Amino acid sequence: MTDQSHVFQTRTVPTMYFIGVTTGQSLIMDVFPKWSEILGLGAEIVGYDAPINAPAENYRAIVHHIKTDPLSLGALVTTHKIDLLNATRDMFDYLDPHAELTGEISCISKRGNLLAGHAKDPIASGLAWQAFNEPGEWGRTNGHVLCLGAGGAAVAISLYVSRLPDPADRPRKFIAVDRSQGRLDSLRAIHAKIDTDVEFEYICNDDPVKNDALMGKLPPGSLVINATGMGKDTPGSPITDQGVFPQNGKAWELNYRGALDFLHQARRQAETRGIHVEDGWVYFLHGWSQVIAEVFHLDLTPEIFAALERAASSVRA
Repeated sequence: MTDQSHVFQTRTVPTMYFIGVTTGQSLIMDVFPKWSEILGLGAEIVGYDAPINAPAENYRAIVHHIKTDPLSLGALVTTHKIDLLNATRDMFDYLDPHAELTGEISCISKRGNLLAGHAKDPIASGLAWQAFNEPGEWGRTNGHVLCLGAGGAAVAISLYVSRLPDPADRPRKFIAVDRSQGRLDSLRAIHAKIDTDVEFEYICNDDPVKNDALMGKLPPGSLVINATGMGKDTPGSPITDQGVFPQNGKAWELNYRGALDFLHQARRQAETRGIHVEDGWVYFLHGWSQVIAEVFHLDLTPEIFAALERAASSVRA
């Protein structure tokens, strides 16, 4: 891991942290100053890079710093959501209901001397889902969801869609695939706590060829999600170039940066298979804006979100 000593300096201005793997490559480092100006925060953002499955002391060090430094106001956590909470749960004074249910946090905030952990992904993923799924659509298509990856994003998306009040907005079946049986068991345990008619299936697999086969069995109108981190945090794609997406279905690449192999595979079939292809940009915007609103105790109105979206899109362009 690169030197992180700058992270633990006593701050001179209000500071929000970004706890990830390659934070310096994220567009948020260029977007945040514009958002800070729009929101009147007068704050800066500092990245903290840790390897995947970092030692517990890494997580405890950054959380301790946030908790004890008066101008360190909170953080967004990506990739490390589960591992960080497992290592630091005793350091938090409050966990929101989503964090208690999922056993992960994507947001750290402070109120006075109290340190709070929040799982914002079920909210952010729901807002991103709404952006490309029409009301009643799943009742018309009877499609399934194949989610490649069973980490935090899979937890968030599955919780959101399985609890939608209108049955026509819920997929009939949600298939989660992951190389880790432990992650699948954790996901199953979370689903066991909720009341839903969505059928869940859990498959332990890391062979892209088998993922191709699973994708080939999906009914028309189904959605395939890359929630593995492959194409950003790790190289490659969870499927091969020979994999065939469901006819008139959808592909959702949760990443917005990196090699994005899965995204390109889907785009090559967009016209011939009638595939709607969605990247992770809208998810990125909602994920960050929800956390910033929590950290800085803001009311995030649709008008404010629209202004943030315009500013971020200008940087991306």
